[in-house]
Amino acid sequence: MRKPIIAGNWKMHKTLGEAEQFYADVQGEIPDPAKVETVICAPYPFLYRLAGLSEGKAPSVGAQNMHWEDAGAFTGEVSPVQLKDLGVNYAIIGHSERREYSNETDETVNLKLKAALGHGIIPIVCVGETLEEREEGRTEAKVSGQVKAAFVEVSRGEAEQTVIAYEPIWAIGTGKTATSEEAGAVCRTIRNTLGELYGGETAAKIRIQYGGSVKPDNIGELLAQPDIDGALVGGASLDPESFLRLAEVAADE
Repeated sequence: MRKPIIAGNWKMHKTLGEAEQFYADVQGEIPDPAKVETVICAPYPFLYRLAGLSEGKAPSVGAQNMHWEDAGAFTGEVSPVQLKDLGVNYAIIGHSERREYSNETDETVNLKLKAALGHGIIPIVCVGETLEEREEGRTEAKVSGQVKAAFVEVSRGEAEQTVIAYEPIWAIGTGKTATSEEAGAVCRTIRNTLGELYGGETAAKIRIQYGGSVKPDNIGELLAQPDIDGALVGGASLDPESFLRLAEVAADE
């Protein structure tokens, strides 16, 4: 049985004071960690403070990106060594906004995925298609190709430690959401692709999230799909009450 995972991606939102207040509001209210895993992927400047507030309590703390090198002349970048030293346990890898605006490629996603695993950071690997690719019937090929590229030279045991987030690019921040059936079908494609790479037993262990305008009123039907194990949530994760409701629904599934 795969434990649901709800991860909030705050993107470039909140001040430090607002982030601290969020943690004050949700800590102690999160459902039983045995039933649902919760993560907040916050902006870099907040990670040290939030990791200190978390100290092993839910929600855990994640980064929104990381470099693949341990150190070096990479101005403006943050390494997995630095993140781990702060107490960060997760990192989003290959979000579509990073791919579109920051030249993220399948190759750099693979490098970051391997670096995260090498430092005990759980990667949340994002895949997804554009509206044009969906309309042209290329969704399965695009998503399957991204998964295969991300997991090059990643062992079976390492793959089992990862989380994959299916985020149709056309549904991110637009208010549009893939139907639960559409999302479930693509997540099934992802799991089948993992099965091709690692076998069915390993594929069955890897958690797959859906992301794209997820809210408390649609999370239930998404999680009812057999291959959807949680959500990577943007705007709805900024409000404590909304985030808690997402976690509560996931814990009840």
